[in-house]
Amino acid sequence: MLAPLTQGCGAVFMMHNVRPARIDAFQPNRHLEITPEFLRVAVERICANGYEIISIDEAVDLLKSGYGNRRYAVLTFDDGYRDNLEVAYPILKELQAPFTVFVATGLVDRTSELWWLALERIIAANDEIVFSEADKAGDIPCATVAEKNACFDKLSTYLTLELGEQDQRRVIRALAKKYDLDLAALADEQVMNWDEVRQLASDPLVTIGAHTHDHFALARLDAAAARADVMKGLTRLEEELGRRPKHFAYPYGKSHAVSLRDADILREIGFASSVTTLPGVLQSANAKNPLMLPRISLNGRFQEPAVVDEYLTGAPFALYRAARWATSGFGVRSGFSRLFPSTR
Repeated sequence: MLAPLTQGCGAVFMMHNVRPARIDAFQPNRHLEITPEFLRVAVERICANGYEIISIDEAVDLLKSGYGNRRYAVLTFDDGYRDNLEVAYPILKELQAPFTVFVATGLVDRTSELWWLALERIIAANDEIVFSEADKAGDIPCATVAEKNACFDKLSTYLTLELGEQDQRRVIRALAKKYDLDLAALADEQVMNWDEVRQLASDPLVTIGAHTHDHFALARLDAAAARADVMKGLTRLEEELGRRPKHFAYPYGKSHAVSLRDADILREIGFASSVTTLPGVLQSANAKNPLMLPRISLNGRFQEPAVVDEYLTGAPFALYRAARWATSGFGVRSGFSRLFPSTR
């Protein structure tokens, strides 16, 4: 019923890992993982709803031109995981579905940290975490699944909201050293190397986009540091692939991680578009600022065909925004956000 008002002209879908389902009871990053079967189903549902899957170049051109009633979808993957090549690529190649991989070059160089996966591995392997950062001093129990989830939530909130980006990495490196986790080996296990990135980039079906070098939340850096991280990633991609990416994805991309200042930085550098993780479909209004485009997360906790159909109506995102607006300033926003968990 709401679709005629909320559907929009297109949709940009966001994914990270594509891999077989894991049976681990403790999976705090499960929202970042979808199965190969669900990827195929999602593409089929997108097409069945009358959307054409196109490249991000074409989508940005269509958005700016406002051409016709054609509805389109863009498939994107963040960070540069090896399963994007080994698992997702064969499926999308078979279906002739264009897609974009936003590559964080420090992960490919093995100089940056997959801190969220490192934190999961450390907590999974231990019954308690001895954490001595100032106001978090003490032992954090994590023997049971419930305790592990609580520990992950507590530490990830601290690392992303209370510490600066450089301090965040200092803490995760200290934890990895204490609990004998090799961060470079973790990146080597999970993320493509440059030969693999070049293999993907050689197919016209694939667009390689920029995603900073060190995967920092840009809004939490000063302007000079934010620009430097963007430029370092851009330079490394140009050095390794021989061409300069036109499209960008903000790491994390949520309200605390990206600002209009960052969009201005990207505009000055010359990007044609950038995508956030702010939930929503593409509307004609987005043409005014293609450096802050919304995306739809294919969330690993909600892998049902009906969810894809619901996303494409745009209604869940309109209702989510309405709830946030209606409750802003009254201290109950988080309660409303729980009513729409699959939009996050």
